Amino acid sequence: MSKDTLNKANFFSDMKKFMPLLKNLVSKDFKIKYRRSVLGVAWSVLNPLFTMLVITTVFGKLLKIEVDNFATYYIVGFAIWNFFSEATSSSLSSILSSAALIKKVYIPKYIFPLEKCLFSLVNFFFTLIAVVIVMLFQGFVPSITTILFPIPVIYCFVFVCGVSLFLSAATVYFRDIQHLYGVLLTILMYLTPIIYPLEILKDYKLVLRIVELNPITHYVEYFRGLVMYNHIPGLKENLICAGMAIGVFLIGALVFKKAQRKFILHI
Repeated sequence: MSKDTLNKANFFSDMKKFMPLLKNLVSKDFKIKYRRSVLGVAWSVLNPLFTMLVITTVFGKLLKIEVDNFATYYIVGFAIWNFFSEATSSSLSSILSSAALIKKVYIPKYIFPLEKCLFSLVNFFFTLIAVVIVMLFQGFVPSITTILFPIPVIYCFVFVCGVSLFLSAATVYFRDIQHLYGVLLTILMYLTPIIYPLEILKDYKLVLRIVELNPITHYVEYFRGLVMYNHIPGLKENLICAGMAIGVFLIGALVFKKAQRKFILHI
């Protein structure tokens, strides 16, 4: 049996063995997040709604960004962006914060960043409740293609896992990433068409090109196209989305695998 086959077998064996732990960690994060909160889980719905109200007031009313159903346009894009932002941000210190457990017992270290991704995925589905509320309030009828929304979510989840594996490993060696990543996220947010449509960048070719090269742009536009515009992306767009997701995941997994050997010396 080849080494690669053995590694794959070990991976799936570990996943099956530690699945209860993974579920417990997600449950623990869920309880910690809403501990001593009066509204509890409701904040996962209210937070995107409040954010939408602020953004709609500032950009939709004051700055007059011309987008039909702007509130729906924004919150649909925000749902994907927030999933990416929350998952990668929480994964940054996932290894460092689990140092005590890692030093005591054997646990596959990739469990910790992947758990943060799963927890953020759960929160994403609560955010979808806010999306539905806004759409109903605006009298916006979801298109029939909405039933295909899991496709871009799966693409984005695989991509997010890859980024999270890379960041969690890199942060063990370079702690400054924890401080710099917030700045990077802010830049990346404005390079993603969440608040504005791509059309307004047509006179700024360089900026438009950078935005189009942003992987999150593709996932946001894919998701938005299905939910709002009855548009099913073609084979080319699916290959781009899948290719970026798989490519980043493989890079993240490779970096994590090589870096984890010396984690114990740095945590």
